[in-house]
Amino acid sequence: MNLEQLCVPGAYPGLYLEAHDLTESGSGILEIVIRSEKTLNSVNAEAHRALTQVWRDIDAAAGVRCVLIRGEGRGFSSGGDFTLIEEMSSDFTALARVWREARDLVYNVVNCGKPIVSAIHGPCVGAGLAVALLADVSIAAKTARILDGHVRLGVAAGDHAAIIWPLLCGLNKAKYHLLTGEPVSGEEAERIGLVSLCVPDEELLDRSWKVARKLAAGSPTAIRWTKYALNNWLRAMGPTFDASLALEFLGFTGPDVKEGLSSLREKREPRFAEDAPI
Repeated sequence: MNLEQLCVPGAYPGLYLEAHDLTESGSGILEIVIRSEKTLNSVNAEAHRALTQVWRDIDAAAGVRCVLIRGEGRGFSSGGDFTLIEEMSSDFTALARVWREARDLVYNVVNCGKPIVSAIHGPCVGAGLAVALLADVSIAAKTARILDGHVRLGVAAGDHAAIIWPLLCGLNKAKYHLLTGEPVSGEEAERIGLVSLCVPDEELLDRSWKVARKLAAGSPTAIRWTKYALNNWLRAMGPTFDASLALEFLGFTGPDVKEGLSSLREKREPRFAEDAPI
């Protein structure tokens, strides 16, 4: 597989892939756009699967020197599709399938040898947020709204949260935002170390492309091997991540997620159980 073959329309539902050649040999940047404009780039079952699988293919593809990922239109991604969440809370097979995808998504991004740049604007939630923060260089617009919404839904903060938030912004800040569900602006995210850079909204794409071109023009071995070594910090947190993901998906079998989902649909405050069984 090569850079152009990755970009076959429909190969990765919910994602738009475009090759940007830098040289006559075709080596260049792969642009990934999360695209579901009607739902603010929410991730349904097909898109979740695609967002998981694409990183393995990118890692193996010839001609990809860097990846730039962004959201179409008004935001990066508004999180999981409500239909998918409902299916997970009522169908064990669906729950197990998405658990495996959620696990593989994080590890596939971590283990993808090609450098990844994320350009974050508007809402950034759910699986999209996992990719955005696990990217090697994360660049946020000042008005970006980064939100881990797990506790608001009624499940533990799994996905990527436990593996990387404490490393990026420290345990105290990680606990505050993951336990309260309070969003983080792009400006605040840079201040606490959650993202690499914050830029004015109108400069986001220009700055992101500038970084991507610099990475693509560098020594592939030096950059990829440096990334591999640094990501051992994340691999070392594998047991913590696996536990958090297991607890998140255990939550999908309980009553709180049903109330959380209902309250989100009805746009009201949730009325969760008064106590936990453990």
